Amino acid sequence: MTNRRTTRACGRAAAVALAAGLVFTIAGCGSGNGSGDSKQNSSSKPATPRSGDVSSGQSTSATPEPAETLAQVKGEKGIVVTITKATRDSGGFVTVEGTLTNTGDESFSAVHWAGSEEGVQASGNSLAGAVLVDPQGKKRYYVLRDTAGMCLCTMKLTSIQPNETRPIFAQFPAPPEGTTDVTFELPTMPPANIKISG
Repeated sequence: MTNRRTTRACGRAAAVALAAGLVFTIAGCGSGNGSGDSKQNSSSKPATPRSGDVSSGQSTSATPEPAETLAQVKGEKGIVVTITKATRDSGGFVTVEGTLTNTGDESFSAVHWAGSEEGVQASGNSLAGAVLVDPQGKKRYYVLRDTAGMCLCTMKLTSIQPNETRPIFAQFPAPPEGTTDVTFELPTMPPANIKISG
């Protein structure tokens, strides 16, 4: 009998403690002011936009606008080169930028794009064999090199998988100031007529 009474007393005490805990929990979830109005406390106020923030109703994503396409050439096995920029820089050179996309079914490595010149072979699978042609001045401009003989261009163009896109660039000596229309040539690819800006 004594054990049964003790068990009942413990059960009642646990129920009372549980009920008290629920009362405190419900009270903590209230608005805090008890007035029933929609006033929010300071911790739930929306953040005030800082200068430079996007105003309401506009997207806050920082997605860059798509680059302009100056030229696009398609080679064998679904290789596509898209030129998006050809900029004349104050240092006396032109930087050509774009993308290389493998739309084919096989992995691609730019084995032949390094060209046959012995001096740039250390650059490996790269754009070292690219040429900028000035048809008006009848001159060809080859990719610049650093002091170690490496090309100032994209290197390690190896194992580009199907549906993969990689950024590419190459720097050349700048044609004369008045020259804007040139041709970008890459071994095994059709020539691309592009316009220099800047």
